[in-house]
Amino acid sequence: MKIKLHYLSLFVVGLLGTPPFQALALPATPAATVPVSQYVTSLNSDNSVTYRLFAPKAKRVSVVVGSTPDNQVTQDLQRDESGVWSWTSAALKPNLYEYYFDIDGFRSIDTGSRFTKPQRQVNTSLILVPGGILDERAVPHGDLRRLTYHSSALQAERQIYVWTPPGYKAGGEPLPVLYFYHGFGDTGLSAITQGRIPQIMDNLLAEGKIKPMLVVVPDTETNIQQAVAENFPPVERRKDFYPLNASAADKELMQDIIPLIDSRFTTRKEAAGRALAGLSQGGYQALVSGMSHLESFGWLATFSGVTTTTVPNEAVSRQLTQPKAINQQLRNFTLVVGEKDGVTGKDIAGLKSELEQQGVKFTYKLYPGLGHEMDVWRPAYAEFVQQLFVSPHQ
Repeated sequence: MKIKLHYLSLFVVGLLGTPPFQALALPATPAATVPVSQYVTSLNSDNSVTYRLFAPKAKRVSVVVGSTPDNQVTQDLQRDESGVWSWTSAALKPNLYEYYFDIDGFRSIDTGSRFTKPQRQVNTSLILVPGGILDERAVPHGDLRRLTYHSSALQAERQIYVWTPPGYKAGGEPLPVLYFYHGFGDTGLSAITQGRIPQIMDNLLAEGKIKPMLVVVPDTETNIQQAVAENFPPVERRKDFYPLNASAADKELMQDIIPLIDSRFTTRKEAAGRALAGLSQGGYQALVSGMSHLESFGWLATFSGVTTTTVPNEAVSRQLTQPKAINQQLRNFTLVVGEKDGVTGKDIAGLKSELEQQGVKFTYKLYPGLGHEMDVWRPAYAEFVQQLFVSPHQ
């Protein structure tokens, strides 16, 4: 019988071929007697952070903390007898911090944390040190809604996030709307999870510092066939990708998104009741759509945005030659940038110079010592929304 089974097995292998893989030993796991808290990253009572990673076979593990190459700091972790690598930081100021692990040259998220930075290619983790406006406080909370819709402009099914203030009810007093675009490589959830829009809005509203409004976060990336971000080398993005994507996103905003929001929610539909803003690539999108459809918006902001200094746009350039129309239409036109921004610093400087030459009124803020990062964009967002939809230009 054993001989027959042997020949039967050979016959099956001959027909089907060798199995595609063989079972290998699984990676090691921590002992079941050890609490999980002893081998995952944690925030300590003094606001220091202990970074931990279970990697018993790794030869070197370090944690890289920071958001850009200009401010990132690398710290080696030490391994204990159980295979847990760890290092404890000094006490940190309240903020949302970015970090990742370098494991023998491989970049990894913190697999012991669920809190990752929402990106198209996820490679960064986040940890919140409480004590600031980014916290979830005991205040009335708005609702975060995710809508799925068909975009006729893109011929695709799309999703969008909408924050509504506490107590919002359809059919009530019409509310103004802020449309906000995220940056390159991110997703709509980046503005929500990392930008902390819901927490900022809840807290500012509870303090009486902002007017009730809707905040709409579209996906900046359109993913049309001609403009899939991953298909463009970084050196060619501004030449080819940005113009194609911006044109498609502009059509989606005007043909699909604004009509969708106006039909699903009770909104103000005049220009003074609409604001448009974005960061980095999203700042370029806000500039393109805001200037292309100036009559549709009363408030405009670009936070460290790409501009026509490096990515030309005919509609924007044409509109900037009509300063009187811009000054009459926009209640607030804000430019923001970090002092050490090596990504879009030249863009904002170029736009600032052009606005000054043309006589366009605008507000400008430079964040000292900072680069192309959320430590610029979160406070800039919080400051900008406090200027929206207030007297005498409601």
